[in-house]
Amino acid sequence: MLSAVLNSSAEAYANSTPYRGPPLWYEFEACAVAPYSFIFYYGVKVLNLFVGAPCNFLVMWQIASKKSDATTSDTFFFNLAILDAYFCLMTPIELANRLFLGHPKIWHFQRFAYGVKDFAPVFLVCICLDRYMAVVHPVLFTRIRDNKIRVGISLAGWGLVLGYGITKSVMDVVSAAQVFSGLILTAFIIMLFCNLSVIWALRRSVAGKEEMHPVKKKAFKMVLIILGIIMFNYLPPVALLPFVSYFTFVEFRCQVTTSVFSLMDMSSTIEPLLYISKMDMKCNGGCCCCRRAAV
Repeated sequence: MLSAVLNSSAEAYANSTPYRGPPLWYEFEACAVAPYSFIFYYGVKVLNLFVGAPCNFLVMWQIASKKSDATTSDTFFFNLAILDAYFCLMTPIELANRLFLGHPKIWHFQRFAYGVKDFAPVFLVCICLDRYMAVVHPVLFTRIRDNKIRVGISLAGWGLVLGYGITKSVMDVVSAAQVFSGLILTAFIIMLFCNLSVIWALRRSVAGKEEMHPVKKKAFKMVLIILGIIMFNYLPPVALLPFVSYFTFVEFRCQVTTSVFSLMDMSSTIEPLLYISKMDMKCNGGCCCCRRAAV
């Protein structure tokens, strides 16, 4: 069913030939009647470049400079920040090619960047599972706290990320979209399972007590935030795929997909901002520095 829907969308895309003159800021001639979602799209791009990129570098610096208060999830946060920073820094190249150049070879680099971004939920799932193990299986968690394990998992994650990015840059959109849909749905199921398990475990742990343990409370908030990111930023593109046949080409290509994929791109700014918001600010005289309490 999903394959048939994607094929019909791809056929509609092929039948609507892009403008052959200078690149149009709204991509297709047909989008001239409904170009406004592209303003949101470019606004997100500018936000990622001027806010997302510096914030991701700040997250990487903060994690790299930690000594004694590093958390077990910081390895995954660091890799996620690298991925998001790369995607944000691709903005000038994409905007130049989309608005002025229209060079087909540069599109391969753009599709690679989007492929890398598509697989960002791999690291979100790793963070969520790490918090799940810390709360639900604390005894087992103490045995696997070795950071080498998380480095190995991160390398495997990068193998998936780069493999998918290269595949998307050279293959047709339909095949890549099916993999992306499967990834998001799997990630959503894992996130939901982790949340329900953490909620149940915390409910039992606070039975008869007035307050929840601070470490468990922070772990619960982290899992909940990540689920929110998946639902708000990544789930809408997949949820809309079954309804492709109900949209006209202009509605789907010029309004719906542009808007929902802009939401997904916005996660490159939201993710580091959420991490930074959990840092504690300490000031000595006129100098302030950030630190993050261990979770």
